[in-house]
Amino acid sequence: MRFLFKTSYEQDIRLAKHGGHVLWYALLCLALLAAPWVAPEYWVAQLTFVLIYGIAGLGLMLLAGFTGQFSLGHAAFLGVGAYTQAVLTGMGWPFALVLACSAGLSAAVGVVVGLPALRLKGIYLGIATLAFGFIVEEVFARWESVTGGNSGKAVLPPQIAGHALESTEAFYFLCLGLAVVCTLGIVNLLRAPTGRAFVAIRDSEISAQSMGIHLAYYKTLSFALSAALAGIAGALYAHKMQFISPDQFSILQSIDLLLMIVIGGLGSVHGAFLGAAFLILMPQLIALGKDALPEAIGQAPGLQAVVYGLVLIGFVLFEPMGLYGRWLKIRTWLQLFPFYRKGLFKRQKTFQKSDRLK
Repeated sequence: MRFLFKTSYEQDIRLAKHGGHVLWYALLCLALLAAPWVAPEYWVAQLTFVLIYGIAGLGLMLLAGFTGQFSLGHAAFLGVGAYTQAVLTGMGWPFALVLACSAGLSAAVGVVVGLPALRLKGIYLGIATLAFGFIVEEVFARWESVTGGNSGKAVLPPQIAGHALESTEAFYFLCLGLAVVCTLGIVNLLRAPTGRAFVAIRDSEISAQSMGIHLAYYKTLSFALSAALAGIAGALYAHKMQFISPDQFSILQSIDLLLMIVIGGLGSVHGAFLGAAFLILMPQLIALGKDALPEAIGQAPGLQAVVYGLVLIGFVLFEPMGLYGRWLKIRTWLQLFPFYRKGLFKRQKTFQKSDRLK
């Protein structure tokens, strides 16, 4: 097992903790760059969706996993970014400016949601964001002059330097580049005082406030940054689908995003992309397994929802740390074998507030 003896603060905040990180991430980058040449076009398209949902997952992970704020209407920010991208692209604006406007407008909407939600916590915050999601979906459906209403709106392919990125491979590289930039931005943000303030608020608001952290400012900032990342993902989603409608940004989409970060691993950057991979690949696995099931079960319309529910319950009960937490356990087992102890990752007993006084 690798032990790191840190002798400076600069070593503590370094992106790559040791040479192994550099090697494995370099191999991952090479594999992602080579994917369009070694994988069929269909799987390149699916990998593009993983990158898009991974960016949205980074935003929701920052809000829920690192700041402790609950959101059930995150698909609304995705929709704001998507419709902004569709409208401004149709007006002939350059892609970089349109993408910045999509992120900025989504962030502004995030501030509008974050300010009234400052006094809310837990399930009450979830209800407030759920209501916001319904309101935004209704606005998309009713504002026909801009969004096209329930009839939907076509989206032109992105153009960079006068070249339209119409091929699957070109758009994949665009999404890959933006995903890398967003990931590095979030990783650096979490190493900065702002990210440490987010984590402090998540762990204990009272303790964070006693250390001089302005709760209202950092909570609102977390909503804004989370919404901005969702807006970027929504813009890419609109270009990938080439057609958007209000039902694509419903409460079901918000639940999928929340499911994604819980299964991926709440509170980890890796979990956002692992959860996105699960969200995209699980329907493919269900479709492949339908032939092995009885016809009454395999052809049932709610099979996918049932499988998702069972998987989520299983992770909550048996693996609260998600896919990334399971990988950490496997890695530790391999490093410590044969001296691995079964209870090494056993969670400590938690108490309710009333129990602490007994």
